[in-house]
Amino acid sequence: SRSCGSRTQSHLLRVGSAAMADDDEPTFESAESGASLTYPQQAGEIRKGSFLMIKGHPCKCVEVSTSKTGKHGHAKAHIVAVDIFTGKKMEDLCPTSHNLEVPFVKKTEFQVLSADGDTGEVSLLQEDGSTKDDLNLPIFVQVGEPTDEDKKVTEEILTEMDKGDKSVFVIVQAACGMEKIIATKLV
Repeated sequence: SRSCGSRTQSHLLRVGSAAMADDDEPTFESAESGASLTYPQQAGEIRKGSFLMIKGHPCKCVEVSTSKTGKHGHAKAHIVAVDIFTGKKMEDLCPTSHNLEVPFVKKTEFQVLSADGDTGEVSLLQEDGSTKDDLNLPIFVQVGEPTDEDKKVTEEILTEMDKGDKSVFVIVQAACGMEKIIATKLV
């Protein structure tokens, strides 16, 4: 049995060295400034309304409960959260002393210049006077089905743009390199 173990190890080493030789150049995942998309926070400090990462998705906590365990065990936090982009319910169970990743979530307000209900394209006015044209109406989702809130926000944007009597502003939520229109505001 001893020789079998060493053979497996040497096989693993060979495979690993071959893979490393393939890419001499360092690979960079994204062309960002190096600022992190998340920061660590203890699971015991997560509260209802807090943002956190579950299975790589930025989520907002809707329910958190802690359980005391046996003599030498850790207290555990049971976290129920909703994905901030898809509305999908996610759950996580982890010791309260462990760190969780918390996404940096930014909300920005933009004025809507145009919105196309057929293609989903939205043109927004940025503070510097340039336009932001890389977002779609909330019902045009990449993953899953649009939520009722997505439908409501889209409807508000389109009806108010058609009326044309008020300036329509939207609130764009950004986290982990993703962005989505989450609310409207009329001025």
